[in-house]
Amino acid sequence: MDLTNVLSQLESADGQDIETLLQEYNTENSHTFTFNQKEETLRRKLCQSVLVVLGMQVQPSCQKTCLETLRILSRDKCVLAPVATRDGMLTLARMARLNAGEGQGDDDKEQPQESTLSAEEERVVVEALKCLCNVVYNSPAAQQVSVDVKLAYGLCASLHTAPAWHHEVGLFTLRLLFLLSALRADLRGELRKEGQVVKLLTEVMEHTLDVSWDGPYEVTRPDPQALPLPAEDNERAMEALKALFNLTVSNVGGKEDDHQYRLMAAILRHLLMLRTETEEKTEEAHSHAVNLLNNLPVSCLDVLIDLPVQGGLEAYGGKNMDAIQVLLDFMEKRIDKGSNYKEGLTPVLSLLTEVSRHHREIRRYIKAQVLPPLKDVKIRPEVGTTTRNKLVRLMTHVEMAVKQAAAEFLFVLCKESVDNLLKYTGYGNAAGLLMARGLLGGGRGETEYSEDEDSDTEEYKTAKPFINPITGHVEEPMPNPMEEMTEEQKEYEAQKLVNMLDKLSSSCVYRQSLIRPMGVKPDGTLAPLEETLRVPHGENSGSDSDE
Repeated sequence: MDLTNVLSQLESADGQDIETLLQEYNTENSHTFTFNQKEETLRRKLCQSVLVVLGMQVQPSCQKTCLETLRILSRDKCVLAPVATRDGMLTLARMARLNAGEGQGDDDKEQPQESTLSAEEERVVVEALKCLCNVVYNSPAAQQVSVDVKLAYGLCASLHTAPAWHHEVGLFTLRLLFLLSALRADLRGELRKEGQVVKLLTEVMEHTLDVSWDGPYEVTRPDPQALPLPAEDNERAMEALKALFNLTVSNVGGKEDDHQYRLMAAILRHLLMLRTETEEKTEEAHSHAVNLLNNLPVSCLDVLIDLPVQGGLEAYGGKNMDAIQVLLDFMEKRIDKGSNYKEGLTPVLSLLTEVSRHHREIRRYIKAQVLPPLKDVKIRPEVGTTTRNKLVRLMTHVEMAVKQAAAEFLFVLCKESVDNLLKYTGYGNAAGLLMARGLLGGGRGETEYSEDEDSDTEEYKTAKPFINPITGHVEEPMPNPMEEMTEEQKEYEAQKLVNMLDKLSSSCVYRQSLIRPMGVKPDGTLAPLEETLRVPHGENSGSDSDE
């Protein structure tokens, strides 16, 4: 359609003609909309004209069509100036039945109940929310106006009516709150100070997942025969999780917030035990749950295993490890994917590391699954299909964050003991972590652990003297290359080695520190070889006077 004709007809058309005209425009552009710079000015004028129509008394069907047009236009960041104004944002907020503007938050302003809306009016609300999502995402100016008119508080007021929501109304309300909290750090801080937003979102999660309670922080076990979580409920839960993540990402709450965090952890545990209609959606739900659990104080995560009614494993103090096993299975799935480790794998590794560091029963359970007692030490630690093999391979991954996360996880499972870590990984795989922590000379990390001892198998004890500490396995005997050499050949090779070392130590390359022989200092850190061999002033290292 020619935009010039559309604009000229809009000026004189009535409500029904406007609806027909814009429906035709929407049909032509809903899937084939292109960013034509020549029409940019005309599309901006069309935005303004549609906002004028929305300010008039027109039927809900016409309002819906106008909002569909705005949603299509809002894909172009360059035409949003008329919408990203106070009047434009307040018009969209009014269409979405959100209280915004001056006086927002006053007690005399009640949030309209979506349950009283007709089906046609609900579609208007949904389209307005979709428009707001697009505009806020694509326009920094609209983000600032949203803060100025306190749009987030209108969304929070809408959270109180969550049980009465139509699915898409709830979905896009939560999505808009997520976008605002993601794009505006100042708004995150403001909403956290209010204190009620996190509670409201937690209640939304509780309602969406149909949670019932057996105890203060114990959700009733889901029925194994129950139907999977419906797709619509799962969608809303994901949006609530993402908004909660934003609001807790830099949390500095005190002990008075522990109750809320424990409630949240209990609901997240329930989510981990649920299944959705597809395996892909279940994995997505677990991913968001892991991200949010990482934000909660680790002291509150005992809720994951402390379930008196459901009981647990006697070997682990009666704690229930079902949720921990789900996290381990999720971790292994992400490893097996073989891609996107930084975003997909490091969060669950970080979570498992922290709960293992602070909760003894969890560490003992995870170690039994990941690092069982060694028996076969003839194969290198990184070779094989076990979880241990996969994690050891990640210790030398090219992505720094990935290899650090994998190494730290295994180190904590070994109670931060260098000797124990080397037993399971070999020195070569662990060198990066040990160098970063200044533990190349051995020792332990700073965290204190219980005194329970590790038990070695008889097979490991027998093979231990023959294990190569660098590779972490028993190597086949190598043939001696000097066996068939004559004495003259041996002298020649020795002199050749001496010349190479002398050349290295005296070359300009060495002087410029590009290639330098290194040694280990008494504190376990690396230093140039001459410094590690230097005798402190005033000390003798074996003089004749000692004899």
